[in-house]
Amino acid sequence: MRAAVDDFARHLAAERNRSAHTVRAYVGDVVSLLAHATRAGVAAPGDLTLAVLRGWLARRRAAGAARTSLARHAAAARTFTGWAHREGLLATDPGQRLASPKAHRDLPTVLRADQAETLVTAPAGRDDAVGLRDRLVLELLYATGIRVSELCGLDLGDVDRMRRVVRVVGKGDKERAVPYGLPAEQALAAWLRHGRPALAGPASGAALLLGARGGRLQPTAARRLVDGHARAAGLPHTSPHDLRHSAATHLLEGGADLRSVQELLGHTSLSSTQIYTHVSIERLRSAYEQAHPRA
Repeated sequence: MRAAVDDFARHLAAERNRSAHTVRAYVGDVVSLLAHATRAGVAAPGDLTLAVLRGWLARRRAAGAARTSLARHAAAARTFTGWAHREGLLATDPGQRLASPKAHRDLPTVLRADQAETLVTAPAGRDDAVGLRDRLVLELLYATGIRVSELCGLDLGDVDRMRRVVRVVGKGDKERAVPYGLPAEQALAAWLRHGRPALAGPASGAALLLGARGGRLQPTAARRLVDGHARAAGLPHTSPHDLRHSAATHLLEGGADLRSVQELLGHTSLSSTQIYTHVSIERLRSAYEQAHPRA
């Protein structure tokens, strides 16, 4: 069982080129599945059956797992059994017949344009290094719609200031170029001139954004600073991903086409981007119901 899990993890990372986060999640699911199988008397991966897979999912459901989590568990199980079948560890692939609940997708949290402006300009009165960095973090997150992990992974060489474009390495090591606007460029200039030199140290390397101790800014710290400035500005709890949702929605509301927004966000599937059209429709419906006398 342990050897199968180790080989599966290497397959995901090396052959499927999955992110470290996805590898951890899938391996954790498979470890849980095989532990359940062992308790059910299964001695090796080759003895897995559809009944064992279904029994594992039923236990996860009984433990209170959400529909989205159950969908991911089922996907991990199918990926594992498919790999095991191709590797000759399973005579047949029981995962092919494993159904999973369709994940319910809630509409993402989106700030209004005025709220987004209030948030990104919240640190404007602070001229110290941390304040300049926070302003750049907020401006770039909203200007580009990139993920917080992508933001924190930016190096100095990833920024083309002449064209106002950042080179982003996203999921699956896919690279894309994302433009940003003049306010973000102004925040970047101030950070590079006055902020970064004040924080830079031996651990800084080529990182664009730095933490208070001079190392690369970490996603957890970026999440804290976004929510901290949102609360200070009287806004609801806001995460970097909420700024990504807001950027995408505002682009569509401003007339950008869906394919362009898909490319900017780095979505592999257009269906991932289409959720923002539903957000815009719901916002339009809300405004209609509030304003039209015969709504």
